[in-house]
Amino acid sequence: MIRILFSFICLTAALLLSCNNDSVESANLPEQEKQLRDLMAQYPDSLLLTENLVQYFRENGNYGAAISETDNASKKDSLNDRLLDIKATLLFENGDTLNAIKAYEKAIDINPNPEYIISLGSMYAQTRNPLALALADALLQTPAANAQMQAIFIKGLYYNYTGEKEKAIYYFDNCLKLDYRYIMAYREKAICLFDLAKYNEAVDVLQKALIIQKTFDEGYYWLGRCYEKLDKRKEAIENYQLALQIDPNYLEAKDALGRMGIK
Repeated sequence: MIRILFSFICLTAALLLSCNNDSVESANLPEQEKQLRDLMAQYPDSLLLTENLVQYFRENGNYGAAISETDNASKKDSLNDRLLDIKATLLFENGDTLNAIKAYEKAIDINPNPEYIISLGSMYAQTRNPLALALADALLQTPAANAQMQAIFIKGLYYNYTGEKEKAIYYFDNCLKLDYRYIMAYREKAICLFDLAKYNEAVDVLQKALIIQKTFDEGYYWLGRCYEKLDKRKEAIENYQLALQIDPNYLEAKDALGRMGIK
């Protein structure tokens, strides 16, 4: 009898301690996170609330927590392709391209959404996987996908990463014929020209891109790279600084200025 009573007291104490710890942890949470978690406790099946919490972590650079929340939601709904799409995006942004690819492959097995196929094709291209070309062709052969430009871009991206720069430029030019406002095609074409040491041509391409989008931080950064190669120090510094004005956390631009002796 004494043993049973002692065990009951221990169990009660443990439960109280656990509740107190949860209360302390909850009290220590940032207000926005606490509000989101309180709402999720009331509406545990709300995908929107889960996405809001994931986005909160993402905006604060806490990718580990964002991915963990996505995984927790996926355990409840393993066939939710939207959650896999979110996870793939988080993994890619966090530099884990291989696991991002796996997440998109799973998402496409559930739902062959053209948007997922475009994202997966781009990742295949960046990892020099020839399946990028197969996915691009599949998109081109499916008019309902309405993804002709994206498919052509994937091909250009693949040839860029495999070192076939002239062929890549051909595809980026075709993208721009379909839509002259497609900023990513300008960027990738300029990078190809830069790699071919055609710096003046790359400058022309980037200047066109910046007419279309004046806040294109990567455009200013690559202009800086080109001007640096052309021994135009003043112009290079100005463009690196413009890139940093748009994105103060642009590490490559900071490094470039540091390399040039500018703090």
